[in-house]
Amino acid sequence: MILALFYFTAGCFHLYATAGFVSIVPDWVPYPVVVVILTGCCELLGAIALLTPRFRRLAGIMLAVYAVCVFPANIKHALENIPVGGFLLGWGYHAPRLIFQPFLIWLALFCGDLVTWPFHSHRRVSA
Repeated sequence: MILALFYFTAGCFHLYATAGFVSIVPDWVPYPVVVVILTGCCELLGAIALLTPRFRRLAGIMLAVYAVCVFPANIKHALENIPVGGFLLGWGYHAPRLIFQPFLIWLALFCGDLVTWPFHSHRRVSA
């Protein structure tokens, strides 16, 4: 699954380049280094769980919740134009990234077999 690969890669980056991610953590979040490490671990575990039938639904829910929880960091990253790895990414990166977030939430739920919309509609049978 592409989403599992995406989250696995993101998790590795969170653990490898922790300092870059710490810079975008909002000031109101306590223990930013620990939070970044935990988010990396969550991404890795979510990616692996998404590939296992037994845990796929739970992974879909948790990755969707995760995507909501990290949204404030994405907003801070965009509004403060914080460089990552010495590079300023600009609104050409940030605007699509922020717009893509609701799709990422839906995709986690879809890949977790929790939603089928818009691909299958459930028709109600009236008595």
